[in-house]
Amino acid sequence: MYFYCEKCKKKYPLNTHSYQCECGGLFRVYKDPGEEYVTGVTLGEHETPILPFDANGLQILLKMEDRQPTGSFKDRGSYRMINELKYHGVTKIAMDSAGNAGASVAAYAAAADIDCTIYVPDDISQELVKQIEMYGAKVVKVANGRANACAAVKQNLGDAYYASHVYNPLFAEGVKSMAGEIYKQLGNKVPDYIFIPVGNGTMLLGLFLGFLEIGRMPHLVAVQSSKCAPLYEAFHGTEPQPKKMTIAESIRIAEPKRLNDMLNVLHASQGDVITVEDVDILRCRKMLGKKGIDADLTAAAALAGAMDYFKDGKPDNYNVIVPVTGTGLKR
Repeated sequence: MYFYCEKCKKKYPLNTHSYQCECGGLFRVYKDPGEEYVTGVTLGEHETPILPFDANGLQILLKMEDRQPTGSFKDRGSYRMINELKYHGVTKIAMDSAGNAGASVAAYAAAADIDCTIYVPDDISQELVKQIEMYGAKVVKVANGRANACAAVKQNLGDAYYASHVYNPLFAEGVKSMAGEIYKQLGNKVPDYIFIPVGNGTMLLGLFLGFLEIGRMPHLVAVQSSKCAPLYEAFHGTEPQPKKMTIAESIRIAEPKRLNDMLNVLHASQGDVITVEDVDILRCRKMLGKKGIDADLTAAAALAGAMDYFKDGKPDNYNVIVPVTGTGLKR
């Protein structure tokens, strides 16, 4: 098993301190047929339930990723990545995050006895900061947004491994387990549509890898905020707009590193990209809350996207999945 550059195909070991190829290409994972990932570091991650949900007459299925150990789907990626890093002798990591990924990586790093530092934008929820620090990780706040946090961690890595959920393809390899669960829970069927909130695209890319292995592909629909929609602009060929603040901070990514990969995934799945307004995100979060589900704003964005996409109705036999990406208890 090794990393290879998606551009020049140069090989790198999994414990390389390079986070991308010297040619500038991003890494992918090569695994021999039958080769298994290591396990051992666990926090009790598990199959999450699917919950039928009536969204003002639109019948959808919620994939309850908020039930994972640290409260978000990011635990799937952290489990895979941290287990491999532990096995390959990595003892010190750093990464940048808008919150949920940082909390997840910090938790699994603690379970693996790996020193961890998380760089976060200074407007991050204080509840997320408390969660990260509870796991023993060091939090470094960086002014002026997520992009600056990414730049800061790269400049200050020292001898730490950059355990980025964006750059490191092991993370998406973990997220793809969600596809297998959905397939099994639907009686060995692939859903017709999955609405995925997209910032850096780890869920979008992970689900695509998972369904690719299954051999059948749902329509993957990316949902972005109208205030920050670089994938929408690239997919639809519209004029780039100034990127603004949105309440859904996890999808507030102005320059996603794997933009081309996401475009390829959307075309391959005959998918789409849509945008939603903050007011609709808030409305959908309240709707979920009134049904007993305290979801994060990113999950509410996905629900808003599904409701707008099918505002004129959908065929009764369509299975539509909306992941509840994380819990709202961290705000």
